[in-house]
Amino acid sequence: MRPLEGVKIIDLTSFLAAPTVPRILGDWGADVIKIEPPAGDPGRTQASVFNMPHSDEENPAFDMANANKRFMCLNLKNEQAKQIAYKLLASADVIVTNYRTNALKRLGFSYEELSTRFPRLIFAQILGYGENGPEKDTAGFDATAYVCRGGILGSTNERGETPINSVNGFGDFQASMCLSAGICAALVARHKTGKGDKVTVSLHHTALFMMSVAVVSAQYGNSYPKSRKEVANPFNNTYQTKDGRWMVICIPEYDRYFNKFMMLLGREDLTDHPDFCRISDVNLHGKNSDIIEIISQQVAKHNLAEITALLKENDFAHEKGYTPDEIIDDQQAWANDCLRWVEYPTGSKRILTTPPVNIKSMGESRIIPSRALGYHSQQILSEYGYSPQDIARFHEEGAVVSAK
Repeated sequence: MRPLEGVKIIDLTSFLAAPTVPRILGDWGADVIKIEPPAGDPGRTQASVFNMPHSDEENPAFDMANANKRFMCLNLKNEQAKQIAYKLLASADVIVTNYRTNALKRLGFSYEELSTRFPRLIFAQILGYGENGPEKDTAGFDATAYVCRGGILGSTNERGETPINSVNGFGDFQASMCLSAGICAALVARHKTGKGDKVTVSLHHTALFMMSVAVVSAQYGNSYPKSRKEVANPFNNTYQTKDGRWMVICIPEYDRYFNKFMMLLGREDLTDHPDFCRISDVNLHGKNSDIIEIISQQVAKHNLAEITALLKENDFAHEKGYTPDEIIDDQQAWANDCLRWVEYPTGSKRILTTPPVNIKSMGESRIIPSRALGYHSQQILSEYGYSPQDIARFHEEGAVVSAK
Protein backbone atom coordinates (compact mmCIF):
# COMPACT_ATOMS: atom_id res chain seq x y z
CA MET A 1 0.00 0.00 0.00
CA ARG A 2 1.19 3.48 -0.80
CA PRO A 3 1.05 5.65 2.35
CA LEU A 4 -0.99 8.52 0.85
CA GLU A 5 -3.67 6.41 -0.80
CA GLY A 6 -7.02 8.10 -0.19
CA VAL A 7 -5.48 11.59 -0.08
CA LYS A 8 -6.73 13.95 -2.79
CA ILE A 9 -4.57 16.85 -3.96
CA ILE A 10 -5.49 19.78 -6.18
CA ASP A 11 -2.46 21.00 -8.09
CA LEU A 12 -2.54 24.69 -9.07
CA THR A 13 1.10 25.03 -10.07
CA SER A 14 3.53 25.90 -12.83
CA PHE A 15 7.20 25.46 -13.80
CA LEU A 16 9.28 23.19 -11.48
CA ALA A 17 9.38 23.64 -7.71
CA ALA A 18 5.67 23.55 -6.87
CA PRO A 19 4.47 20.93 -9.41
CA THR A 20 7.18 18.53 -8.28
CA VAL A 21 5.51 18.40 -4.85
CA PRO A 22 2.32 16.68 -6.12
CA ARG A 23 4.46 14.50 -8.37
CA ILE A 24 6.18 13.15 -5.24
CA LEU A 25 2.93 12.86 -3.27
CA GLY A 26 1.36 11.13 -6.26
CA ASP A 27 4.19 8.60 -6.19
CA TRP A 28 3.30 8.01 -2.53
CA GLY A 29 -0.30 7.22 -3.49
CA ALA A 30 -2.20 10.51 -3.55
CA ASP A 31 -4.80 11.21 -6.26
CA VAL A 32 -3.50 14.39 -7.91
CA ILE A 33 -5.65 16.58 -10.15
CA LYS A 34 -3.64 19.28 -11.89
CA ILE A 35 -5.68 22.32 -12.92
CA GLU A 36 -4.12 24.30 -15.76
CA PRO A 37 -5.27 27.51 -17.48
CA PRO A 38 -6.23 27.36 -21.18
CA ALA A 39 -2.68 28.38 -22.11
CA GLY A 40 -1.34 25.44 -20.09
CA ASP A 41 1.46 25.27 -17.56
CA PRO A 42 4.49 27.05 -19.08
CA GLY A 43 6.45 24.05 -17.86
CA ARG A 44 5.06 22.10 -20.82
CA THR A 45 7.50 23.96 -23.07
CA GLN A 46 10.40 24.24 -20.63
CA ALA A 47 12.16 21.48 -22.53
CA SER A 48 13.23 24.15 -24.99
CA VAL A 49 15.10 25.91 -22.18
CA PHE A 50 16.69 22.60 -21.19
CA ASN A 51 17.70 21.93 -24.82
CA MET A 52 15.28 19.02 -25.28
CA PRO A 53 12.41 18.38 -27.70
CA HIS A 54 8.86 18.05 -26.36
CA SER A 55 5.37 16.99 -27.42
CA ASP A 56 2.13 15.80 -25.84
CA GLU A 57 3.27 12.21 -26.42
CA GLU A 58 6.84 12.59 -25.11
CA ASN A 59 7.79 15.33 -22.68
CA PRO A 60 10.25 14.08 -20.05
CA ALA A 61 11.19 17.66 -19.09
CA PHE A 62 7.55 18.18 -18.05
CA ASP A 63 7.38 14.76 -16.42
CA MET A 64 10.21 15.63 -14.03
CA ALA A 65 7.62 17.70 -12.16
CA ASN A 66 4.30 16.40 -13.50
CA ALA A 67 4.30 12.61 -13.54
CA ASN A 68 1.65 10.77 -11.52
CA LYS A 69 -1.17 13.26 -12.13
CA ARG A 70 -4.49 13.70 -13.91
CA PHE A 71 -4.84 16.80 -16.06
CA MET A 72 -7.77 19.19 -16.08
CA CYS A 73 -8.04 22.54 -17.82
CA LEU A 74 -10.21 25.28 -16.27
CA ASN A 75 -10.39 28.97 -17.09
CA LEU A 76 -10.55 30.21 -13.51
CA LYS A 77 -11.45 33.71 -14.68
CA ASN A 78 -14.79 32.16 -15.70
CA GLU A 79 -17.29 32.00 -12.82
CA GLN A 80 -18.54 28.55 -13.76
CA ALA A 81 -14.97 27.21 -13.87
CA LYS A 82 -14.35 28.71 -10.45
CA GLN A 83 -17.39 26.92 -9.04
CA ILE A 84 -16.15 23.65 -10.53
CA ALA A 85 -12.78 24.18 -8.84
CA TYR A 86 -14.50 24.89 -5.52
CA LYS A 87 -16.45 21.63 -5.88
CA LEU A 88 -13.18 19.75 -6.35
CA LEU A 89 -11.64 21.50 -3.37
CA ALA A 90 -14.60 20.60 -1.16
CA SER A 91 -13.52 16.96 -1.32
CA ALA A 92 -9.76 17.60 -1.43
CA ASP A 93 -7.22 17.27 1.36
CA VAL A 94 -4.52 19.55 0.00
CA ILE A 95 -4.10 22.34 -2.54
CA VAL A 96 -0.56 22.99 -3.77
CA THR A 97 0.24 26.22 -5.56
CA ASN A 98 3.02 28.60 -6.47
CA TYR A 99 0.72 31.34 -7.74
CA ARG A 100 1.69 34.60 -6.13
CA THR A 101 -0.50 35.69 -3.22
CA ASN A 102 -2.01 38.70 -4.99
CA ALA A 103 -2.94 36.57 -8.01
CA LEU A 104 -4.64 34.04 -5.72
CA LYS A 105 -6.63 36.83 -4.09
CA ARG A 106 -7.83 38.09 -7.47
CA LEU A 107 -8.89 34.58 -8.49
CA GLY A 108 -10.64 33.84 -5.21
CA PHE A 109 -8.17 31.14 -4.13
CA SER A 110 -6.24 32.87 -1.36
CA TYR A 111 -5.55 31.04 1.88
CA GLU A 112 -8.03 33.28 3.69
CA GLU A 113 -10.80 32.50 1.19
CA LEU A 114 -10.15 28.76 0.99
CA SER A 115 -9.63 28.20 4.72
CA THR A 116 -13.01 29.85 5.36
CA ARG A 117 -14.77 27.74 2.73
CA PHE A 118 -12.91 24.49 3.47
CA PRO A 119 -11.62 24.42 7.08
CA ARG A 120 -10.08 20.92 6.67
CA LEU A 121 -8.12 21.87 3.55
CA ILE A 122 -4.32 22.10 3.79
CA PHE A 123 -3.04 25.07 1.80
CA ALA A 124 0.54 24.54 0.59
CA GLN A 125 2.47 27.22 -1.27
CA ILE A 126 5.93 27.64 -2.78
CA LEU A 127 7.07 31.25 -2.58
CA GLY A 128 10.07 33.09 -3.95
CA TYR A 129 11.02 35.16 -0.92
CA GLY A 130 8.56 34.29 1.85
CA GLU A 131 5.38 35.87 3.16
CA ASN A 132 6.91 39.00 4.68
CA GLY A 133 9.46 41.70 3.94
CA PRO A 134 10.04 44.05 1.00
CA GLU A 135 10.39 41.22 -1.55
CA LYS A 136 7.29 39.23 -0.53
CA ASP A 137 5.50 40.09 -3.79
CA THR A 138 8.57 39.85 -6.02
CA ALA A 139 8.72 37.11 -8.65
CA GLY A 140 11.14 34.47 -7.48
CA PHE A 141 12.81 31.74 -9.49
CA ASP A 142 15.48 29.16 -8.77
CA ALA A 143 18.18 31.29 -10.43
CA THR A 144 17.28 34.44 -8.50
CA ALA A 145 15.68 33.69 -5.12
CA TYR A 146 17.66 30.49 -4.51
CA VAL A 147 20.98 30.67 -6.36
CA CYS A 148 21.63 34.41 -6.03
CA ARG A 149 19.82 35.65 -2.92
CA GLY A 150 20.52 32.37 -1.16
CA GLY A 151 24.27 32.80 -1.52
CA ILE A 152 25.04 29.96 -3.92
CA LEU A 153 26.29 32.16 -6.76
CA GLY A 154 28.55 34.14 -4.46
CA SER A 155 29.98 31.19 -2.58
CA THR A 156 30.54 28.10 -4.69
CA ASN A 157 32.97 29.39 -7.31
CA GLU A 158 36.74 29.37 -7.00
CA ARG A 159 37.68 32.74 -5.49
CA GLY A 160 38.69 35.18 -8.18
CA GLU A 161 37.10 33.13 -10.96
CA THR A 162 33.83 33.75 -12.80
CA PRO A 163 30.64 32.51 -11.09
CA ILE A 164 28.96 29.27 -12.09
CA ASN A 165 25.75 28.83 -14.03
CA SER A 166 24.11 26.20 -11.84
CA VAL A 167 22.04 23.33 -13.21
CA ASN A 168 18.44 24.36 -13.96
CA GLY A 169 16.07 23.60 -11.10
CA PHE A 170 18.81 22.80 -8.58
CA GLY A 171 17.07 24.72 -5.79
CA ASP A 172 13.57 24.06 -7.09
CA PHE A 173 13.77 20.34 -6.38
CA GLN A 174 15.18 20.93 -2.89
CA ALA A 175 12.25 23.23 -2.09
CA SER A 176 9.92 20.53 -3.46
CA MET A 177 11.16 17.97 -0.95
CA CYS A 178 10.82 20.50 1.88
CA LEU A 179 7.19 21.29 1.05
CA SER A 180 6.39 17.59 0.59
CA ALA A 181 7.61 17.00 4.14
CA GLY A 182 5.60 19.95 5.46
CA ILE A 183 2.40 18.69 3.84
CA CYS A 184 2.83 15.24 5.37
CA ALA A 185 3.31 16.85 8.81
CA ALA A 186 0.15 18.94 8.28
CA LEU A 187 -1.81 15.82 7.32
CA VAL A 188 -0.73 14.13 10.56
CA ALA A 189 -1.74 17.24 12.55
CA ARG A 190 -5.14 17.37 10.85
CA HIS A 191 -5.71 13.75 11.79
CA LYS A 192 -5.36 14.87 15.41
CA THR A 193 -7.22 18.20 15.28
CA GLY A 194 -9.58 17.93 12.30
CA LYS A 195 -8.33 21.32 11.08
CA GLY A 196 -6.39 22.23 7.96
CA ASP A 197 -3.35 24.46 7.97
CA LYS A 198 -1.14 26.68 5.86
CA VAL A 199 2.30 25.34 4.85
CA THR A 200 4.75 27.55 2.97
CA VAL A 201 8.29 27.04 1.71
CA SER A 202 10.29 29.73 -0.04
CA LEU A 203 13.17 29.23 -2.43
CA HIS A 204 15.12 31.87 -0.52
CA HIS A 205 14.68 30.21 2.88
CA THR A 206 15.45 26.78 1.43
CA ALA A 207 18.77 28.06 0.10
CA LEU A 208 19.70 29.65 3.43
CA PHE A 209 19.01 26.39 5.25
CA MET A 210 21.12 24.42 2.76
CA MET A 211 23.86 27.03 3.29
CA SER A 212 23.71 26.70 7.09
CA VAL A 213 27.42 25.98 7.59
CA ALA A 214 28.45 29.01 5.55
CA VAL A 215 25.85 31.35 7.07
CA VAL A 216 26.53 30.41 10.69
CA SER A 217 30.32 30.25 10.39
CA ALA A 218 30.42 33.65 8.64
CA GLN A 219 29.91 35.17 12.10
CA TYR A 220 33.35 33.82 13.03
CA GLY A 221 35.19 35.10 9.99
CA ASN A 222 34.67 32.12 7.68
CA SER A 223 34.46 33.90 4.34
CA TYR A 224 33.32 32.74 0.90
CA PRO A 225 34.07 32.18 -1.92
CA LYS A 226 37.08 30.11 -1.06
CA SER A 227 40.15 29.04 -2.98
CA ARG A 228 41.05 25.38 -3.28
CA LYS A 229 44.64 26.48 -2.66
CA GLU A 230 43.87 27.66 0.88
CA VAL A 231 41.32 25.23 2.36
CA ALA A 232 41.58 24.50 6.08
CA ASN A 233 42.03 20.75 5.57
CA PRO A 234 44.11 20.03 2.46
CA PHE A 235 42.98 16.39 2.61
CA ASN A 236 39.41 17.57 1.94
CA ASN A 237 39.90 19.24 -1.39
CA THR A 238 39.63 19.09 -5.17
CA TYR A 239 42.56 17.86 -7.26
CA GLN A 240 43.15 17.43 -10.99
CA THR A 241 44.55 14.24 -12.48
CA LYS A 242 47.02 13.74 -15.31
CA ASP A 243 44.20 13.19 -17.82
CA GLY A 244 42.49 16.45 -16.88
CA ARG A 245 39.74 15.11 -14.62
CA TRP A 246 38.79 16.83 -11.38
CA MET A 247 38.12 14.78 -8.26
CA VAL A 248 37.55 15.21 -4.54
CA ILE A 249 39.64 13.56 -1.86
CA CYS A 250 37.92 13.50 1.54
CA ILE A 251 40.06 12.45 4.52
CA PRO A 252 38.67 14.33 7.55
CA GLU A 253 41.23 12.95 10.05
CA TYR A 254 44.29 14.74 8.72
CA ASP A 255 46.74 14.04 11.58
CA ARG A 256 45.81 10.35 11.84
CA TYR A 257 46.34 9.60 8.17
CA PHE A 258 49.04 12.11 7.21
CA ASN A 259 51.90 9.62 7.02
CA LYS A 260 49.87 6.94 5.26
CA PHE A 261 48.59 9.41 2.66
CA MET A 262 52.06 10.83 1.99
CA MET A 263 53.44 7.33 1.45
CA LEU A 264 50.56 6.48 -0.88
CA LEU A 265 51.39 9.58 -2.95
CA GLY A 266 55.08 8.68 -3.13
CA ARG A 267 56.29 11.32 -0.66
CA GLU A 268 57.70 9.10 2.08
CA ASP A 269 60.19 11.85 2.76
CA LEU A 270 57.40 13.92 4.33
CA THR A 271 56.34 11.44 6.99
CA ASP A 272 56.31 13.12 10.41
CA HIS A 273 57.42 16.37 8.76
CA PRO A 274 57.02 19.07 11.46
CA ASP A 275 55.68 21.65 9.02
CA PHE A 276 52.87 19.46 7.69
CA CYS A 277 51.98 16.47 9.89
CA ARG A 278 49.59 18.33 12.27
CA ILE A 279 46.64 20.25 10.84
CA SER A 280 46.62 22.75 13.71
CA ASP A 281 50.20 23.76 12.87
CA VAL A 282 49.45 23.85 9.14
CA ASN A 283 46.66 26.38 9.76
CA LEU A 284 48.56 28.29 12.45
CA HIS A 285 51.61 28.85 10.25
CA GLY A 286 49.80 29.20 6.93
CA LYS A 287 51.29 26.10 5.33
CA ASN A 288 48.03 25.11 3.63
CA SER A 289 48.98 26.22 0.14
CA ASP A 290 52.35 24.47 0.43
CA ILE A 291 50.97 21.03 1.22
CA ILE A 292 48.12 21.49 -1.26
CA GLU A 293 50.68 22.17 -3.98
CA ILE A 294 52.60 19.02 -2.99
CA ILE A 295 49.43 16.90 -3.17
CA SER A 296 48.45 18.53 -6.45
CA GLN A 297 51.79 17.68 -8.03
CA GLN A 298 51.58 14.05 -6.92
CA VAL A 299 47.96 13.54 -8.00
CA ALA A 300 48.76 15.11 -11.38
CA LYS A 301 51.24 12.29 -12.04
CA HIS A 302 48.38 9.76 -12.24
CA ASN A 303 45.45 9.29 -14.57
CA LEU A 304 42.04 9.30 -12.91
CA ALA A 305 41.67 5.51 -13.02
CA GLU A 306 45.07 5.03 -11.40
CA ILE A 307 44.64 7.43 -8.50
CA THR A 308 41.07 6.32 -7.74
CA ALA A 309 42.16 2.69 -7.67
CA LEU A 310 44.98 3.58 -5.29
CA LEU A 311 42.66 5.49 -2.97
CA LYS A 312 40.06 2.71 -3.10
CA GLU A 313 42.64 0.08 -2.11
CA ASN A 314 43.54 2.17 0.93
CA ASP A 315 39.91 2.93 1.90
CA PHE A 316 40.29 6.70 1.46
CA ALA A 317 37.01 8.39 0.54
CA HIS A 318 37.10 10.02 -2.88
CA GLU A 319 35.02 10.52 -6.04
CA LYS A 320 35.61 11.81 -9.51
CA GLY A 321 33.49 14.73 -10.61
CA TYR A 322 30.75 12.90 -12.47
CA THR A 323 29.24 14.49 -15.57
CA PRO A 324 25.54 13.93 -16.36
CA ASP A 325 26.33 11.49 -19.16
CA GLU A 326 28.39 9.46 -16.68
CA ILE A 327 25.58 9.57 -14.14
CA ILE A 328 23.14 7.84 -16.50
CA ASP A 329 25.65 4.97 -16.82
CA ASP A 330 26.37 4.78 -13.09
CA GLN A 331 25.63 1.26 -11.85
CA GLN A 332 25.35 2.48 -8.27
CA ALA A 333 22.47 4.76 -9.30
CA TRP A 334 20.73 1.94 -11.18
CA ALA A 335 21.24 -0.54 -8.34
CA ASN A 336 19.32 1.76 -5.98
CA ASP A 337 16.53 2.69 -8.42
CA CYS A 338 17.71 6.31 -8.58
CA LEU A 339 17.18 6.21 -12.34
CA ARG A 340 14.29 4.70 -14.24
CA TRP A 341 13.52 3.96 -17.88
CA VAL A 342 10.14 5.44 -18.89
CA GLU A 343 8.44 4.33 -22.10
CA TYR A 344 6.43 6.91 -24.05
CA PRO A 345 3.60 6.51 -26.59
CA THR A 346 6.11 7.51 -29.26
CA GLY A 347 7.93 4.23 -28.56
CA SER A 348 10.92 6.06 -27.11
CA LYS A 349 12.42 5.18 -23.76
CA ARG A 350 13.93 7.97 -21.66
CA ILE A 351 15.67 8.04 -18.30
CA LEU A 352 14.12 9.99 -15.44
CA THR A 353 15.19 10.30 -11.81
CA THR A 354 13.07 8.94 -8.97
CA PRO A 355 12.37 10.77 -5.68
CA PRO A 356 15.10 10.13 -3.08
CA VAL A 357 12.78 8.76 -0.37
CA ASN A 358 12.37 4.98 -0.16
CA ILE A 359 9.37 3.59 1.75
CA LYS A 360 9.75 -0.14 2.20
CA SER A 361 6.06 -1.07 2.41
CA MET A 362 5.29 0.93 -0.75
CA GLY A 363 7.67 -0.84 -3.06
CA GLU A 364 9.14 0.89 -6.10
CA SER A 365 8.47 4.50 -6.98
CA ARG A 366 6.15 5.04 -9.91
CA ILE A 367 6.47 7.40 -12.85
CA ILE A 368 3.23 7.73 -14.80
CA PRO A 369 3.98 10.07 -17.74
CA SER A 370 2.03 13.30 -18.14
CA ARG A 371 -0.81 13.77 -20.59
CA ALA A 372 -1.94 16.55 -22.90
CA LEU A 373 -3.59 19.72 -21.60
CA GLY A 374 -7.10 18.87 -20.38
CA TYR A 375 -6.67 15.15 -21.04
CA HIS A 376 -8.76 14.10 -18.02
CA SER A 377 -11.19 17.06 -17.91
CA GLN A 378 -14.25 15.09 -18.98
CA GLN A 379 -13.40 12.10 -16.80
CA ILE A 380 -13.01 14.25 -13.69
CA LEU A 381 -16.17 16.25 -14.36
CA SER A 382 -18.13 13.02 -14.71
CA GLU A 383 -16.72 11.75 -11.41
CA TYR A 384 -18.04 14.88 -9.71
CA GLY A 385 -21.56 14.33 -11.01
CA TYR A 386 -21.68 16.60 -14.04
CA SER A 387 -23.78 15.30 -16.92
CA PRO A 388 -22.65 15.11 -20.56
CA GLN A 389 -24.94 18.08 -21.23
CA ASP A 390 -23.30 20.07 -18.42
CA ILE A 391 -19.84 19.25 -19.76
CA ALA A 392 -20.81 20.27 -23.30
CA ARG A 393 -22.11 23.58 -21.97
CA PHE A 394 -18.93 24.21 -19.99
CA HIS A 395 -16.93 23.77 -23.18
CA GLU A 396 -19.19 26.13 -25.13
CA GLU A 397 -18.88 28.78 -22.41
CA GLY A 398 -15.08 28.48 -22.33
CA ALA A 399 -15.03 27.34 -18.72
CA VAL A 400 -13.43 23.98 -19.50
CA VAL A 401 -10.96 22.76 -22.10
CA SER A 402 -10.53 19.08 -22.97
CA ALA A 403 -7.79 17.46 -24.97
CA LYS A 404 -8.64 16.79 -28.58
